[in-house]
Amino acid sequence: MGHHTFDADGADRLEEAERRYRYVSGEELLWALAPDPGDTVADLGSGTGFFTDVVAPHAGTVYAVDVQQAMHDYYAEKGLPENVEPVTTGIEELPFEDDSVDSAFSTMTYHEFASDDALAEIRRVLAPTARLAIVDWSGEGIGDHGPPLDERYTVETAVENLLEHGFTIEHAFARPETFLVVATIE
Repeated sequence: MGHHTFDADGADRLEEAERRYRYVSGEELLWALAPDPGDTVADLGSGTGFFTDVVAPHAGTVYAVDVQQAMHDYYAEKGLPENVEPVTTGIEELPFEDDSVDSAFSTMTYHEFASDDALAEIRRVLAPTARLAIVDWSGEGIGDHGPPLDERYTVETAVENLLEHGFTIEHAFARPETFLVVATIE
């Protein structure tokens, strides 16, 4: 699979609401994540903070996790909400304590980091009863947008990977170009 990163030189495209909301709306993301006002939430692959900004008003602290400092620089220039903390790291090396994150989400970045090490690390930092929401490009899509098909996962493969790492699947939806998985820790 791909495991690449989005070119930070194209960061402006990540701020195009009509393109981003076509594949997942803010309302759908909030439904999947169900944050409480005091929750600590991690946006895994936050990029420019487009979806971080959607979640921030509904959470206590939001960690905007991205491997590229250039994305955090873009986000800082755009304006970080007070409760958002940028964290520059790979998903395999999250600098959080065990069981310290109430929920996490990934929008269109799962294909960039999906590995046993990353999933084990996400599982480690998520608190008991935490939610994980993943929206990503489908390996069964047509490939007109997003990464090449051979760098994508199917919803079935994503579900299988999450189950192998101790997650319980609440919802899994395949759509024409994307999928949505909501997983919990029980």
